[in-house]
Amino acid sequence: MDPIAQKTIVIVEDNAALADIYKTRLTMIGYQVFVAYDGVAALTLIEQGRPDLVLLDLMVPQIAGDQILTRMRQTPWGKDIPVYIIS
Repeated sequence: MDPIAQKTIVIVEDNAALADIYKTRLTMIGYQVFVAYDGVAALTLIEQGRPDLVLLDLMVPQIAGDQILTRMRQTPWGKDIPVYIIS
C-alpha cells in the first residue's frame, strides 16, 4: 500500500480558490485532505483529526494563523504536528 495514501493534511486557508487548488493537487497524489476556512474550524479539525501535516495561512478569520499555531503547540495533541506556513 502506498504510504502517502494513509497521510492526512489539513489546509487552513480562507481563500476558497486557493484551498481548492491545494486540495485538488494533494488529493491527486494520494493524500487525504481536509480544509478549514477560519481559525475556529481549523483548531477543531486539527484536534479531532490529528493530521500528519497542517498547511497554515496566517491571515484567516476568527483566530489568526499564528494564534492557531501557538494554541496547537501548547497542547499534547498539537505540539508535534508539522506545520508549513503558506501565507
